[in-house]
Amino acid sequence: MWIVISLPLVVGAVTSGWAGFGWGVLAAALCGGVPAVIIFGGVRKGWFGDWHIGERSQRPKLVAVIVALVTVALGLLVVLGAPQVMVACVVIMLATLAVVGPITLRWKISFHTAVAGGSVVMLAWVLPAPVVVLAGGAVVVALIGWARAEIRDHTPAQALAGAIAGAAATAVTLTVML
Repeated sequence: MWIVISLPLVVGAVTSGWAGFGWGVLAAALCGGVPAVIIFGGVRKGWFGDWHIGERSQRPKLVAVIVALVTVALGLLVVLGAPQVMVACVVIMLATLAVVGPITLRWKISFHTAVAGGSVVMLAWVLPAPVVVLAGGAVVVALIGWARAEIRDHTPAQALAGAIAGAAATAVTLTVML
């Protein structure tokens, strides 16, 4: 969740300065902040077993709520005239959910590595030295995947599949939109 909150802030600031950071705040709040509050509250109320939503049967309703929030964020960004790169940042979130969401109904693919993999691709797109960003990011994504497997929330295959799905959804969206 912290990546979903911080990525729009970084993308906005890097590409459009303080104004972009402001657009990033809007995207971060609706796409990451509100879902985090829902998840924390849901764990406290017993709706979810844990912060990671380890029980697959608890994921569909949460994914639907997140899709709705991301859609609202996208609509606001478009209507209010946000820069195209910020719109793309949020479309990437929907694209990743569109790929990973249906898979998680049958198989516990890793949302963590999907978000991380997509974030690396997005950062490589907007930051200087994309090869360095991709290399360093690959190490970070691998560590996240290792950690997810180590705590037994995912198998290595689920972590790898998530990373590939997130990176691919991001690459395709960026190529189409920018």
